[in-house]
Parts: sequence; C-alpha cells; structure tokens
Amino acid sequence: MDRSATITRRRAPSAWLLCAVAVACGAPAAARANAAPQDVAQLGARLTPFGAEAAGNASGSIPPWIGGLTAVPPCFADSHGRYCDPYADDAPLFVVTAENVAQYADLLSAGQRALLARYPDSFRMRVFPTRRSFANPPAVYAASVANAARAFLDEGTLRDAATGVPFPLPANGAEAMWNHRLRWRPLVSERLATQFVVAASGEKTPTLIRERIRFPYGADGYDLKSARGVLTRLMRWVEQPASLAGVGMLIDDVARPADLARHAWQFGSGAEHVERVPNLGYETAAIASDDLASNDQLDTFFGPLDRYDLKLIGKQELLVPANSYALHDETVSYGDLVGPRHLNPEKTRYERRRVWVVDAVVARGRIHPYRHRRFYLDEDGWQIRIVDVYDADDEPWRVQEAHTVMAYDRQYELPVAQTVYDLKDSRYLVQSLNNEGAEVSYPELDAADFDASELARRGRKLNRAAQR
Repeated sequence: MDRSATITRRRAPSAWLLCAVAVACGAPAAARANAAPQDVAQLGARLTPFGAEAAGNASGSIPPWIGGLTAVPPCFADSHGRYCDPYADDAPLFVVTAENVAQYADLLSAGQRALLARYPDSFRMRVFPTRRSFANPPAVYAASVANAARAFLDEGTLRDAATGVPFPLPANGAEAMWNHRLRWRPLVSERLATQFVVAASGEKTPTLIRERIRFPYGADGYDLKSARGVLTRLMRWVEQPASLAGVGMLIDDVARPADLARHAWQFGSGAEHVERVPNLGYETAAIASDDLASNDQLDTFFGPLDRYDLKLIGKQELLVPANSYALHDETVSYGDLVGPRHLNPEKTRYERRRVWVVDAVVARGRIHPYRHRRFYLDEDGWQIRIVDVYDADDEPWRVQEAHTVMAYDRQYELPVAQTVYDLKDSRYLVQSLNNEGAEVSYPELDAADFDASELARRGRKLNRAAQR
C-alpha cells in the first residue's frame, strides 16, 4: 500500500456488504442493493447529508462540520462580485518543505512528496487551520439523502438518482467517483478563464478560454429518462491567441458510458461546421494543453469511468488545497501567481482534511495512457482535491491539484485553479484562472444555447474576428 495511506477502512453498511466485497476483489457488480434504512438514518445525524463524518478528529485539527459557509461574508459587499476571502486573518500553522517532509509524510500523497523532492528549493505547502466551509442548498441535501435509498449502478449506468450526490454512502470506488461527477452546481455558469502551459524553461504560453456549463442534473424535478441521461453539458471555446480563436468543443457527461460517442462535438480553426467526434472524451488532449491534460482531467475528472477498475481504499487525513481565496484574489497578477516550476507557494493554502481514497487501474482490454491513478476526494463535498498519476513502472509521473473556494452566494464549491504537474518533464499546466478578469457569472441561458449549432456559431464569430 502507498506509504501515504494511513487509511481507515470504513465498515460497509449491512445491506450492501457483499457488493462492496465483490467490487474490492475486482468482480463486476451489475447493480447494488440500496443502502439499508438504518444506514440512511445516519445521514444528517452522525454523518452529514453527504456522508461525511460530522464530528471533528481526535486531535481537534479537523473541526466538526456545523453547516459550512452559508452566508456571504462582510467583504463581499465591496468586492464587486469577486469571491473575497472570509478567512483573510488566518495565519499558517506550519509549512511543509523538502527538509521536514518526513515529519508529515503520512499526511501527503505520493505525488505531493514527489513534488517536494523535485523542487526542494521552491515548492512548499503552507498549512492553515481547517475551515469546513462546504455548503449546498437544503434541497440538495434532501435529494442526496433520498438518493442513498434509491440510486444504484446497473453495469456502470446510473439509475434512479437526481439533484444531489447519488451515493452519500459509497460502497465502492465507482460510487465515490460518481459523487464527484455529480456534486451540485448552479444550472448555468460561465467563465472567461486563462490557462498557462509552463515549459521546463519557465516560458509561459497563455490561452484565453470561455467555458460554459449547464448542469441539468442539479435542477429541481430532474429526471434521468426525460433528460435522456444527460447530466452535464460542457462547452469550451478559445478566444485568444488569434491562431486558435474559435476552436471549441461540446461534450456531455452522461449516465450511460456507451452514450458518450453520440454526445461529443468539436469545432476546428477555420471550420464552418461542427464535427461529431465519438472519441473526444477520455484520453483526448484538452484544448491547448500541450498534452499535459486529457479531456477526462477537466474538472479534475470528467466523464465515464469505464476505462478503469476502481477500488475504494478507505479514508485518510491529507493536506490538500482548500479555501483558496488568496490565490483567487484580483490583486494577484498572473505574473506573480504562475511561477516557472509551480504556483507561487505564498498564494496557495492547504488544510488538513479527511478524504476518500479511490485507486484506478486500467481495466483489462481497455486503453488509457494513465495506467494507474489515485484520487483523493474531500469527504465534505466530494471534490477531488489531489490526483496522483503513475507511469508504466508505477512511479509518480503527474500530480493534479484542485484549488477551490466556496461560492457562498450560490452555495457551491468552485474550482479557481486546477494544476497538472509533470514531474519528469519539469513542466506544468494551470487552468481556470480569472484573477485578471471578471468573476464567474450565472447567466439565464436556454438549453438551445448549449447545442452543437451554438458551438459552431460562436466558433465562426471568434475565428472571423481574429482574422480582421
């Protein structure tokens, strides 16, 4: 077992113990029984509605969850809509460096330890008091509790879930990963974000990308059958540089993995029409990422799980990015934030959190360049915070981090910087930055604003404007 995994193995609830054992041993599970009533009754009591332990840890370094950040802080009144830092007065408790890494090894993933070893003179982790700020609207909590008693997977296809996380009491790795995929967001969000590819030389290549997300699954009254299994619609267009302006993609996250081939489109530079691309998901390189990220690494992980055998290892405490308001501040320029090897450690914030650990190994007969990944999912909101990606020799190759804030006016967790560090090539990718631009918005858009014709229309407009 990975040396970082000081892991608590949670006892499987009684009604689905056999299914959990079957999955852990690698046997397929066509469907599982719903959680037993006595287990569901723990949600909202000993457990939060999302299945996290409501109590703090024994040392007090992780406090109890008491509902999270449900009100806007005073600073928001003068922030012009920017998510300002409600914890600006917090000071670091300690700093993890290459020199003291052994002291904190059990609280670090293999990838984090490798980052410290790779950049011993510059990479460090400032660890702040843990603020269990996660919150969602009450209706999402109620839906999550209801899902616990009804949702199930049928040969990898999601059934009988709506609005909330489908499996607050996960019995296996696939169920835990589904919770990340379906953590709640507003129906529509839009962001004009800058991403940087940072070469080994330190040279930075920026790309301005508009991202528009529709999350019908989270809406009141959502029905899987009526929605034809569409859970999320993700649209992305390049606005700059001019050479790539208009390049875009539209891809759906769907309940049935085999349906992805019919739910993926792209628009190329200089094109007039969109093209359906059945293999656009999975390992296909993300737009302008210089092969540092695949499309299934968007949002830390996006899309079907069927390329992997997934095992729920258990739960552990880990130092992870969280409440990253300082990093997101509009006064922090990209020049200051995006360093030659990694993000500026004086702007990042880490906290001690409990995380679920899911191990993913490419399934027999399947192909993916990432043969082995290990995901660390925050117990409070199911956000994947760290991903360790291993090479063919099972050595750390790439490390992903998700830096997030609570969007407290909308009560959901928002990624504000997502990184992929390549340990071998000494380069990295950072996505989702909008420090020097407008804050994420929530426009009132119709379903028609998320179809393939809209992808083409916007793509042509951007491309023609760039040629003037």
